[in-house]
Amino acid sequence: MPVIGGLHILIALLCAVHVVRSGQQLYWLFILFAFPLLGSAVYFFAVYLPNSRLERGAFKAVSAAARAMDPGRAVREARAAFDVSPSAQNQMRLAEALLQAGEAKEAAERYDAALKGPFASDPDLRFGAARAHVECQRFDQALPHLRQLQADRPDYRPDQVLLLLARCLAGTGEQAQAREAFEQAVQRFGSFEAHAEYSIWALATGDAATAARLQTEIDRQVKLWNPVSRELNQPVMLRLKAAHDLARKGP
Repeated sequence: MPVIGGLHILIALLCAVHVVRSGQQLYWLFILFAFPLLGSAVYFFAVYLPNSRLERGAFKAVSAAARAMDPGRAVREARAAFDVSPSAQNQMRLAEALLQAGEAKEAAERYDAALKGPFASDPDLRFGAARAHVECQRFDQALPHLRQLQADRPDYRPDQVLLLLARCLAGTGEQAQAREAFEQAVQRFGSFEAHAEYSIWALATGDAATAARLQTEIDRQVKLWNPVSRELNQPVMLRLKAAHDLARKGP
């Protein structure tokens, strides 16, 4: 029994570390230690899992498989639903489908329209708008959405928000702030995406030393990938390869 009790405390401690590192509300610390088992379970399902790369990776894998079988199906269905009932929910669904299909310009327009409705404070909606504007290279329009997310919902996909913010800062010419944001993403999250996006930026700005340092960790992580991981990270890998090719060609 003492071992089981100690395990509950250990799990609560791990959750507490995540609370602090990801910027969650501090009342979670009270919940975790006042109710070690129940509090940890609630935190895992309510906060950690919805924002984890594991859940997002599984969703992306399923979505990619569906798009491969019928690339235009999601957009057709979403557009048909919106035509029948132009509700805010259907507008959001269409915007997401367009973004996944590579129609970033129309997706951004749909997201912006939805943000004027009753779901203006929805973090998924604001994050989608930011992603769409980044894909269109409208970095100055994406920045306010990301700043708002960091201010209102620091617990919402902090890794993804920080990386998009770094890319936007780079896109608007704020290179010192961009470097700081990329460094923070690598230090806080250590993901392949964080290292790859930072490396893409470093190569574009001629910082070969930083790119080389990052490549060591990128190579280490890639060796551990399974086929699903490789598929999920392919878009970033292609962008990284293009950045290397461009850097080798020189000015």
